[in-house]
Amino acid sequence: MVDALRAAQLYYLQDLTMEAIAHELRTSRSSVSRLLSHARATGLVEIHVTSPLDRSDQIARRLHDRFGITPHVVPVGSNTSDVDRLERVALSAARLLTRFIDSNMIIGVAWGSTVSAISRHLSMKETSNTQVVQLNGAGNTETTGIDYSSEILQRFGSAFGAKVQQFPVPAFFDRASTKEALWHERSTIRVLEMQRRMDVALFGLGTPFAEVPSRVYIGGYLDDADFSALSASNVVGDVATVFYRQDGTTDNIPMNDRASGPSFSVLRRASRRVCVVSGTSKIPALTGALAAGLITDLIIDEDTGRALLGYEPS
Repeated sequence: MVDALRAAQLYYLQDLTMEAIAHELRTSRSSVSRLLSHARATGLVEIHVTSPLDRSDQIARRLHDRFGITPHVVPVGSNTSDVDRLERVALSAARLLTRFIDSNMIIGVAWGSTVSAISRHLSMKETSNTQVVQLNGAGNTETTGIDYSSEILQRFGSAFGAKVQQFPVPAFFDRASTKEALWHERSTIRVLEMQRRMDVALFGLGTPFAEVPSRVYIGGYLDDADFSALSASNVVGDVATVFYRQDGTTDNIPMNDRASGPSFSVLRRASRRVCVVSGTSKIPALTGALAAGLITDLIIDEDTGRALLGYEPS
């Protein structure tokens, strides 16, 4: 770590060549290259590219002016597949998160396809007294979901040296009364209290319309009756298994009475709420989340950002 830091300082701050750095550190040029790569991967070095002519910056300014959020627009070619698009947005999101997360914070994480992709690209940043809390349960009739959600949360815990608090409950309860009873248990109250005190919330948007399927809609969490009920309620998406309409409302959606995720009033208590979106198929869900006031920071690909600016809800 010390050598990587030294190499980064010499290369990025003093403009020394790799050959000169190798001579000073008494190592090989290839070793210097590996040290610089390690410095970038572990967060010792963050690279920012700024241009007043950049289309992404122009889109970001327009998104900020229209929605009052802080957008981070990721340049991705229009011919890029949705799978590759997600990976590139997730990589950018993972690197941005190191700026948002620090010591003495509670980080709320909602599992899903997008957050799973982000977790695979996280850079190391050592913090102290930081906690990562799971925002919604992952169990269904086929699996407890613990392996899937635990893997995601543990990556965040390892990246930031944080303590991880899992939430071992179903994603959706069979009965609202069962959820109500469990929500009065002291072990559950402790997790719910952590969620209410979180400083940063990280989430993607679930939607039945995405090209890269949202896990809630394909992972055995919903049956035909559930899909019919969501359709009848004009649902366009979910955040942490809490469903909402195009206008951001959640009232009188029966599935929400059985959902394990935090209410939007709880989510809005977090001072920074980071939403990561890729792909234009998520625009209806995104407009609903914006209408609900759930987002302070939006990480989005360029095409989707541009399409959002031109989108008119039906």
